[in-house]
Formats: sequence, C-alpha cells, structure tokens
Amino acid sequence: MSKIIKIHIINGPNLNLTGMREPGIYGQKSLDEIMALTRNYNYGTSVSITEFQSNCEGAIIDEIQKEASISDFIVINAGGYTHTSVALRDALVAAETPFCEVHISNIFAREEFRHKSMLADKAVSVISGGGEMTYILGIIAGISYLKQNLK
Repeated sequence: MSKIIKIHIINGPNLNLTGMREPGIYGQKSLDEIMALTRNYNYGTSVSITEFQSNCEGAIIDEIQKEASISDFIVINAGGYTHTSVALRDALVAAETPFCEVHISNIFAREEFRHKSMLADKAVSVISGGGEMTYILGIIAGISYLKQNLK
C-alpha cells in the first residue's frame, strides 16, 4: 500500500473528560494528549489521522455518514453508546467503512451492562483495556486489515 491511509477517530460521550473523569479507570492523560500520541506514533506507513468527539448521538451518526466516503478506516470509541445505540450500529453498517471498536478501560472487567456491545459483531476488531495505547492499537489493526483486504 503506497497511498496515504486515511484513519478517522470518533469519540463518543464523556470522552472529552478523559484525564479528569475517573482517572483510576481512564488514566491521567486528557483526550487531546492521547490523540497527540496517536498522531505522533510511527505506524511504518503513511497515515493521515483526523479526530472527532461529541456527546451527542446524532452528531456522531452525522460524522460517520460524512466520513464513509472520505476515510479508509474508522476507529470508534462510542463510550456509553456502545452498549445502547442501535442507531450508531446502523450508521456504521450503512457506511461500509471498516472500523475498530476501542475502549480505554477493559469493559469486560466492569459492570455487567458494559459487557454487551451493539457494534462488536460488525467491527473488524475490538480492543478493550489498552489504556492510552488503545487508539494506536486500533489504528495498527486497521492498517493490517486494509493491507490484507485491499491489495
């Protein structure tokens, strides 16, 4: 793959509070600091990374629809919508853009209601519990997927 791979990161509700909200679960770094880590990481190939965060389900759906024709791969941390939103699932399926579901915390080591994902069975991969590296791992998974499937 010699072209620039376009990765779009979408963050859902309350992720703008990362670093302040429950630092024992979500870590000390802000979302901006984590996104800077993802932009500065050496992926071994040309990658363009854009980011979006919203606390509003409709805005996230609009972003997915907009990015469907622009991005090669989506990395999404849908926050609480992961467990509840059929609408986000439908938007991701309709977009036909491969995606990775990511979570900073290990959702399977938390409350029972967090163990169910509305997105996971449609995702190329799911990464949960990787802390600040979660997004980088999601991007690496995306690059690997694209290299294997878009030759």
